[in-house]
Amino acid sequence: MKPSKKIKYIFVAGGVVSGVGKGVAASSIAKILQSRGLQVTAVKIDPYVNVDAGTMNPTEHGEVFVLDDGMECDQDMGNYERFLNLNLTSANYMTTGSVYLSVISKERNLAYGGKCVEVVPQVPLEVIDNLKKAAEKTGADIIITEIGGTVGEYQNILFLEAVRMLRLEVPGDVLLVLVSYLPTLADRSEFKTKPTQYAVRTLNAAGLHPDIIIARARLPLDKKRKEKIALNCSVREDDIISAPDVENIYEVPINFEKDRISEKILTKFNLKPKKQDLKEWREFVGKIERAKTPVKIGIVGKYFSSGDFILADSYISVIEAVKCAAYNLGRKPVIEWLDAENFDPTAIKKYGGIIVPGGFGGRGVEGKIQAIKFCRERKIPFLGLCYGMQLAVVEFARSVVRMQSANSAEINRNTPYPVIDILPEQKKNLAEKNYGATMRLGAYPAKILKGTLAHLLYKKELISERHRHRYEVNPVYVEKLKEKGMIFSGFSLDGRLMEIMELPKRTHPFFIGSQFHPEFKSRPLEPHPLFLGLIKAAMR
Repeated sequence: MKPSKKIKYIFVAGGVVSGVGKGVAASSIAKILQSRGLQVTAVKIDPYVNVDAGTMNPTEHGEVFVLDDGMECDQDMGNYERFLNLNLTSANYMTTGSVYLSVISKERNLAYGGKCVEVVPQVPLEVIDNLKKAAEKTGADIIITEIGGTVGEYQNILFLEAVRMLRLEVPGDVLLVLVSYLPTLADRSEFKTKPTQYAVRTLNAAGLHPDIIIARARLPLDKKRKEKIALNCSVREDDIISAPDVENIYEVPINFEKDRISEKILTKFNLKPKKQDLKEWREFVGKIERAKTPVKIGIVGKYFSSGDFILADSYISVIEAVKCAAYNLGRKPVIEWLDAENFDPTAIKKYGGIIVPGGFGGRGVEGKIQAIKFCRERKIPFLGLCYGMQLAVVEFARSVVRMQSANSAEINRNTPYPVIDILPEQKKNLAEKNYGATMRLGAYPAKILKGTLAHLLYKKELISERHRHRYEVNPVYVEKLKEKGMIFSGFSLDGRLMEIMELPKRTHPFFIGSQFHPEFKSRPLEPHPLFLGLIKAAMR
């Protein structure tokens, strides 16, 4: 496929260790180039055989992010949307599984005209074709593609092969950026460049050489280390960008520009930029730096334990939504984790607000319900997201409506009061063990009831939010719940599905839950109304 205009391609690969910050680097480069007046889009390539991220374990892979069109994808897609303030589509995400599936489907349909189909060149060509489609769909001048994994891994070699082949097809229009880590053996020892040298040589073995090296390290890189990398990696010293650790990822674009990364990229592409405009972004970073008064938020979850370590990536969009709301209100967010499986309700007392985020399954559910009950009775600001809203309905049904055995059918199929139950159209999927991409996924419209907390926060009567779930508030019990004081302030256009529940102001200062995931649409420059509401309530 040939795009209708000449596209420039930037690929971001990682060296030395995983989690080196490729996604943030790609997002930051995209933001900087966007600020120079260019139309930019970002793509993530995941080296998993999963067709999408929907069936990946969050404690291994991190959060599953959902786009407007229902695509379940890697959390880095959330970074792209937050940095660029754009809604991306399924065209911006691919996996090894999705690429192979497409190639095999084409082969079955004789799309290759009876030729022998091989891993090379057909798989890399499919990757290139997908990138061109993404550029065509978004109208981008520059498409920035993050290649998942670390160079040298078997899993991403075919994507590196796609870069090599694309360079031959459009010489001068492809740049390769290597994000590599420089470790130290002790706090005061020098940064070690040898791992980066090996990463570059591994790229060389794949027929590639980086145009720019982003050097991740604990502190800013000194001239001596830049000289050493330049000499041993055959990269100009001026093309080595220092990327020290920062307190928040939103500083990264500003740091990159200290080494004039956009000027280097545009010069290599022979592009003439407009004047740079990172004004709003710098103002937001200024708010972060000025925020000194803390606001303490507790998150009650079960997806953050990984051995003896905390894996916050499972709830990364929730964390960023809290941060963005707090910073925009002049507060410094202090986020702490409460383990739903070993829960002590009295621990909630020290928090200004509590979030119970999304999830699946019965593990840790009773701890979450205890937390919700404590928030409701002690009038602690509460925000329930997806599963968090459902469990708030379960708790209210048990404690207030006196349905003592009320539950979600997901947890107990034999409950006499299934106040949360599965959609009829989903029962077939479960019976057939069809789990991937079969939930209610993506953006759906909802009506907001006037005079409610939800209406006060959104300031409009029609909204669109992203979903990822199978179970819903059971319509059979809606009127009983309303009679006892629960308000369903948001609902589907046909009135069948409950989208937002809340308690009236006279009984609780801030108690609200959403069936959707508002965190997926929160942005640094446009924090989400529900998170702004929680932070304001916590401040009070």
